[in-house]
Amino acid sequence: MESSRDTAATDWFEGPLGTRVLREEAALASLALDDVFGFELLQVGAWGPARHLLDGARTQHTTLLAPEMTSGVTLCAPLDSLPFRSDCIDAIFLPHTLELVEDPYAVLREAERVLCAEGCLMICGFNPFSGWGVRRAFAKYVGRPAFPPQTQRMLSERRLRDWVALMGFDVDSVYGYLDLLPSKGRLPRPSEVATREAADTALRVNAARPRAALTAGAYLLKARKRVKTMTPVRPRRRVRQRVLVGAAEPTSKVSP
Repeated sequence: MESSRDTAATDWFEGPLGTRVLREEAALASLALDDVFGFELLQVGAWGPARHLLDGARTQHTTLLAPEMTSGVTLCAPLDSLPFRSDCIDAIFLPHTLELVEDPYAVLREAERVLCAEGCLMICGFNPFSGWGVRRAFAKYVGRPAFPPQTQRMLSERRLRDWVALMGFDVDSVYGYLDLLPSKGRLPRPSEVATREAADTALRVNAARPRAALTAGAYLLKARKRVKTMTPVRPRRRVRQRVLVGAAEPTSKVSP
C-alpha cells in the first residue's frame, strides 16, 4: 500500500513543477550519457518515474537499484551496502540520491567502491543557494512537508566537488539546469512545437548550452574515477664501506 509520503511525491512529479524537473533532467541525462560506454550502468536510488533517466544509456545493460521494490526497480538493496564486488560497475548515476538519504557520504563511498577504474559517476543535486534552497528552508521553518518531496538536505556543487576529490575522482564537467526560482518556467507548449519529440529536442539543445551551477536551480556533476598506478621502488645500490685501517704498503725488501 502506498504511503501518504509516496503519494505526495507522486502528485508533485505529476504536477507542472515536477514535470518540468523530470523533462529537463531526462534531456540532460541523455546528453551526459552520450560518451558513457561499457557493460553496466547502475542507477542508485529511484527518482520520479521508474527508468526515465536511463533511456539514453549506451551501455549494454542498465540496473535500477532502490531500497524498496517498486515499479521499474531491478534490484532491491540498501544504498550504503551495494551487492556488487569492488571495481565492477562501468558507470553510476545518483539522481538526487544523496539528498534523500540520512548518510550521503556513506552512499557516495559505496558507489566509489563498486565503480571500476576510469568509471563514470554522475550526480544530480539542487542548488541550496538558489530559490529552490530558500523554499526548502522556508518549508522546514514553518513545518510544512519537505520541498522537493522526500529531500532531507541539499548539497552544494562545491561541497560535492570536495567529496569526490577526496575519494579519488576527477570532475569532467558540471551542467547547470532549471531556473534559479522554482517555477514551471518556459517549457515548450504543444502549440509551439509540432510533436513531443520536437519539444524534447528543444530541451536537449537548451541543456547543451554551457551554464554555471551557481546560476541554476540544479546541477549535474560528472566525474571519472582515477586510476591508481603503482610507483616502482628501485632497490638501493649497495655502497661499499670504506676501510678505515690503512693497508700495508708494498716493499721490495726481503726479510732475512
